[in-house]
Amino acid sequence: MLTNLSHSKLRNWLKNVWVTVLRIIGSFLFIINCLVLPVSASTLSEAIASIDANAVFMRHALAPGFGDPMNFTLDECSTQRNLNDEGRLQATALGASLTESNVSFTEVKSSFWCRCVETAQLLGVGKVERFSGLNSFFQDHADRVETLTALNNYLVKLLPGKDLPLLVTHQVVISAVTGISPASGGIVLHNTQTGRSVRWQPER
Repeated sequence: MLTNLSHSKLRNWLKNVWVTVLRIIGSFLFIINCLVLPVSASTLSEAIASIDANAVFMRHALAPGFGDPMNFTLDECSTQRNLNDEGRLQATALGASLTESNVSFTEVKSSFWCRCVETAQLLGVGKVERFSGLNSFFQDHADRVETLTALNNYLVKLLPGKDLPLLVTHQVVISAVTGISPASGGIVLHNTQTGRSVRWQPER
């Protein structure tokens, strides 16, 4: 019994250490990302035109915490990390900025995660369709290869000047495709043919 308790304590300790290490790494990468990657200060239309973007990625709005709870279940929002009130206000404000930009999106797709779906819905810029190619493979809740393969198969069909979907997803997905790690609510414009990407943020 003492051995089982010791093993349990050790597992919990190792888990806490791992979570702390991941938080430190994440914070470091975010700081470096902010320092070295360009942020477009132009209007959304101008930023899109600057790289002939044909896909707009957005990370879900603010959802305090790290990863998802141990009892995570994809179809139960109560088991996930969700938007707080600030995150909902952020998503609504982002939606207003997108509407004011007069940029029309050909479609709006979202990860199956509740925080992404809610963000996409609060934006109010189009009917939201769930897409597994935007799911989070952090913590292995989705298979990384399968997810990115599905996303790539979708992206290669998009044409600059014709298609412009809004894709609400997770940091790990956006980073894997564009090399940019946005903050909560961050927007990254991407050209699927040239591979060029640029962050964009609305004027305050």
